[in-house]
Amino acid sequence: MTLQGILPYIQIVLAVLLIVCILLQQTGASLGGAFGGDNFSAAYHTRRGMEKYLFYTTLIVGVLFALSAFVALIIH
Repeated sequence: MTLQGILPYIQIVLAVLLIVCILLQQTGASLGGAFGGDNFSAAYHTRRGMEKYLFYTTLIVGVLFALSAFVALIIH
């Protein structure tokens, strides 16, 4: 298979991963807030642990999705 044939599948997988990463994040809440927990802490907080990992994962997946869209634009 060529890149033209595989690229749409790569973009679908990246889009689903990006949606999941974004939906798991909540502003001002920890990761537990996505599953029903609540956090009434200060408006600004430092990301720690899994929340920090999820944030960086979201950034990486977003950049990969943007690059795949750019590559699709170039090869078509």
